Amino acid sequence: MEDRSTSVAATVGSAVSDFLTRRHKLLIGSDWVDARSGEYLPSLDPATGRTISTFAAASEDDVDAAVAAARAAFDDGPWRRMKPAERAAVIWRIADLIEQHADELAELESRDNGAPYGVCRYGFVPMAVESFRYMAGWVTKLCGDTVSLSLPGDWHAYTLREPIGVVGQIVPWNAPLMMAGMKISHALAAGCAIVFKPAEETSLSALRLGELALEAGLPPGVLNIVTGAGEITGAAIAAHPGVDKIAFTGSTEVGRLIAQAAAGNLKKVTLELGGKSPAIVFPDADLEQAILGTARGIFTNSGQVCVAGSRLYVHKKIFDKLVEGVAEWAEAIQLGAGMEPTSELGPLISAKQLARVKGYVQSGREDGAQVVAGGDVLDRDGYFMRPTVITNARSDMSVMREEIFGPVVCAIPFDDNDLDSIAREANDTLYGLGASIWTRNLSIAHKLAPRLRAGTVWINAHNPLDPALPFGGYKQSGWGREQGLEGLLSYTELKSVAALL
Repeated sequence: MEDRSTSVAATVGSAVSDFLTRRHKLLIGSDWVDARSGEYLPSLDPATGRTISTFAAASEDDVDAAVAAARAAFDDGPWRRMKPAERAAVIWRIADLIEQHADELAELESRDNGAPYGVCRYGFVPMAVESFRYMAGWVTKLCGDTVSLSLPGDWHAYTLREPIGVVGQIVPWNAPLMMAGMKISHALAAGCAIVFKPAEETSLSALRLGELALEAGLPPGVLNIVTGAGEITGAAIAAHPGVDKIAFTGSTEVGRLIAQAAAGNLKKVTLELGGKSPAIVFPDADLEQAILGTARGIFTNSGQVCVAGSRLYVHKKIFDKLVEGVAEWAEAIQLGAGMEPTSELGPLISAKQLARVKGYVQSGREDGAQVVAGGDVLDRDGYFMRPTVITNARSDMSVMREEIFGPVVCAIPFDDNDLDSIAREANDTLYGLGASIWTRNLSIAHKLAPRLRAGTVWINAHNPLDPALPFGGYKQSGWGREQGLEGLLSYTELKSVAALL
């Protein structure tokens, strides 16, 4: 431990260095405690494959303790009994502290996740801040309705919005702080207590967020953070009878397991799962805008984005020009470690993910697809995959049908101007998370948007998220919505009250 600490301290800022050199514990109630097993897991820098920190590996017993702390905080603690303005003030203070520590959090995220520092500092961290601030604004506005009844007699009837209780939240590794901000802010605004599990690949920013939440005045037990392996810690949260709701973001495969585990006590479930999102470019689109937008739509965060525009449908009139532009963009982008000043695109999260992405590209080649850009890995430490553009892909190929979760896009020409036909092709997937339409003709755009089976449809953009805009998917991309009022309401129960006067 001492040797690694010295090495880290020589290469990172002091605040981050101090944080990385700790053996990180679990947040249960008001205390940071060791896992009962005493076991720790390594946190690896995906740019080097080397250990940069360690964190506790929570067992089922640790999850039991966290759920008990959350239950006590919900049933007997002050959080849900606070005046709405008081609760909103605490949530706002969390946002302020994240903002005050933005440089530190961005560096921590970059080293743990691999994303370029600028993406973390000016993308992921501000999005976490805005999630807390947006939800803080809703705390004083959660209300029910008065209801006119037709029953005999005189009645006073109304509805109440009440917190759902203890919620388990499990997030992935692709944008850990942003995901934590999104989920935790919702539950706090509703008045819930939380058992939160970050991905085992990227647990560090969530642990730092837990420290900031306590500093902001969050009462003990309202936020509990348990780190560890998904198949142990995550599974224990999903199946726990003391948890009233599960909110999970991750793969569709794991989402199915979460839903099965939740059936034990019929806990409420929100699932934000995989995607294979289409980007549809019409011949009248602004070509320069479409090239840049669709390239960013797939290559941002090294393609490790659930709504990545991985199927690029382009009208034959502009197909060659647009594909050439995206390929040139892919070839020109600078890959590197997140903290390298010239880095524009970071590594994939792990050796396992790199092998997965390489396997899909190789499968596409073997099936007859053509790689026109990228398709290989960088000859250096870490898990770097070159941005890849594929043509001549058929709809039955795995590279076209399955979520790759890497910087790989399949470009497909179309020449049919019938919107129903275009929509059928775009909808030919198990998923339905996102889609984008690129055209100057807003009549076409607004006619096509309702035909696309996707939770979010962007017009002349792909990927931007806003805390006010509900987000979630159709089909096997999930259940329910996050963000916006819809996301907040998913953490509440609706109670009807009827009084005979």
